[in-house]
Amino acid sequence: MTEKELKTENPKKKMGWKKILSVALLVLLNVVVIAMAGFSEFGNSENAVKLSEVKINWWLLAPAIVCFIIAVILDIFKYVLMIRRMREKNEPKKMDDWKLAGRTVLLGRYYDNITPAAIGGQPFQILHMRKNSGLSKGDSTSIPIFGMISLQIAFIVIALVCFLFGGVAGDYPALIVTAWIGLLFYAFWPITVALASFFPKITAKIINVVVKFLAKIKIVKNREEAVEKVEHEVGEYAKSVKIILKTKGLFLQTILISLIYNVLIASIPFFVLTAFGGNVGFWSCFGTTIAVMSAVYFVPTPGNSGAAEGTFFIVFSALSSGYVFWAMLVWRFFSYYSYIIMGPMIYLSMSLEKRRLKKQD
Repeated sequence: MTEKELKTENPKKKMGWKKILSVALLVLLNVVVIAMAGFSEFGNSENAVKLSEVKINWWLLAPAIVCFIIAVILDIFKYVLMIRRMREKNEPKKMDDWKLAGRTVLLGRYYDNITPAAIGGQPFQILHMRKNSGLSKGDSTSIPIFGMISLQIAFIVIALVCFLFGGVAGDYPALIVTAWIGLLFYAFWPITVALASFFPKITAKIINVVVKFLAKIKIVKNREEAVEKVEHEVGEYAKSVKIILKTKGLFLQTILISLIYNVLIASIPFFVLTAFGGNVGFWSCFGTTIAVMSAVYFVPTPGNSGAAEGTFFIVFSALSSGYVFWAMLVWRFFSYYSYIIMGPMIYLSMSLEKRRLKKQD
């Protein structure tokens, strides 16, 4: 082999090792995240029945699986709908709409679940849309933002129905109070964006008052910088909502899809409970699940780890203590671990796709 050939080969080898190292680090990160979450949630499981002794009505888990699959497909379809409705006739398409929407949604969920307070998903979704959608920057920003806001609005509607019409089982005053507080956190961005869209001057004053208060209690260090940052973010959100509202019927369609999505996700614990032999009514289980989801919303840990297990024990308390561990583990697989597993799988498929395209070139 000549010296020239060696020089051209070495970079390829180095690039190959870099890719392998990147994948290894990504896998390691996921193992660490899952291990930490699992330990914080299920570390105290000495009362758990041995898996070989657990009696499960496996066929009753089928509805839980169906709910999860349909919910994910609906969430992806919502993005497909927004992409197609907002793309101009002559605008170039870089990627198939379903593939683009699927990767945007699932990788967004992945980053939500590995970053504190779910701060990683939305920025990644915006970046991914801008790189791969062929849409304008404004449209690429508005789709992920409204994807999130529509879910929050739908959840608020469902939660209000449950809270006002007695959907929460048992006597848990602390849960109800915490759930109402969580609902305020859910409502923060939709209300702020609505105000910014229609009353920009009032919104600016409110932001200044809130930041001034936070600066006084030493939560915010640089008041001017904080005000500028929040005003910029709210402005982006407001632009996004206006773009969605200008597209005929799109607002109501996304809200309807988000309502169905939230109902399906909140129904999963009921089917898991019944599969493990729990005797509980659907409405009471559903309402309690919504209350718990609201209560843990403001917990600033990846995937609400730690808090989720403690609060969701209320939902699964209908089971004997030995079965609670396994039922909780199945539920957390649907709500958390599945997205952690899917993230690296999507990255692997993206890497293989790029490699295949390079070979074709």
